[in-house]
Amino acid sequence: MIAARRTPIPDVWLLEPRVFGDARGFFLESYNQRDFEAATGRQANFVQDNHSRSQRGVLRGLHYQIHQPQGKLIRVIEGRIFDVTVNLRRSSPHFGCWTGVVLSAENRHQLWIPEGFAHGFLVLSETADVLYKATDYYAPEHERCLAWDDPTVGVDWPLAGNQPLLSAKDQAGRALAECEVFD
Repeated sequence: MIAARRTPIPDVWLLEPRVFGDARGFFLESYNQRDFEAATGRQANFVQDNHSRSQRGVLRGLHYQIHQPQGKLIRVIEGRIFDVTVNLRRSSPHFGCWTGVVLSAENRHQLWIPEGFAHGFLVLSETADVLYKATDYYAPEHERCLAWDDPTVGVDWPLAGNQPLLSAKDQAGRALAECEVFD
């Protein structure tokens, strides 16, 4: 069983798997379809698993696919990140709102992000290995990038006065007002 907590944005869930530990180590179910559906009220057909490794200060995102949108189940198996999602569903009362949580190998929490959201994260540890399940395949022709520092969204990244390390794609992210969004 997993414990599930709503974030300030409905449909985005923080999931806490049950961990069985003793002197030998620990065991947890990283994914159980029945428990996921009971916790979130959603059926998800995951078709792709992704793994990224990044160093401290790397900021990846805020990414989304305008066609073939992806729901994502995010977890960290090494290190610590600040994980952010932004609601890009124009019909939602939470359009343009963001939420952020710390995911780490220590807390073993997971974040469920449904389709219609941009996603990104900032690495807080020396390195971080992030795994995520996706409900649709990666389609680079449909990938879009919301500017990580768009003032209208106002994500409060824990940068401690440092500039993040960004890819060229992330440096070219667009303001929310210029982004293609979902109905």
